[in-house]
Amino acid sequence: MSSATLESGLSESALDIHRALASLQEELEAIDYYHQRADRTQDGAVKAIVEHNRDEEIEHAAMLLEWLRRRMPAFDDALKTYLFTSAEITSIEEEATGGGSAGSAPDGSLGIGSLRD
Repeated sequence: MSSATLESGLSESALDIHRALASLQEELEAIDYYHQRADRTQDGAVKAIVEHNRDEEIEHAAMLLEWLRRRMPAFDDALKTYLFTSAEITSIEEEATGGGSAGSAPDGSLGIGSLRD
């Protein structure tokens, strides 16, 4: 599905969120590319420049995450739960969800009831 098709009919808020998420994806890809290049280069000066470029992309990604956090309550909740913690990430998730998978009811179902009723 093309981006133009996806964007048609969305509210301005949804369009802005879509644009921020697409930009975040692009920033993360750029971070990965620069990180790989820095890891492989043998020239110290090139490595320093590429690492600087990577770190600029990290800054951009962080800015987008903060913008998304301010506009999407689920991002705000998840980031408050997981960021800047030192416990094992999976144990934080288990504590946050009461030991089950995110999105599951305590009995392991999706919590939507029987589809046969």
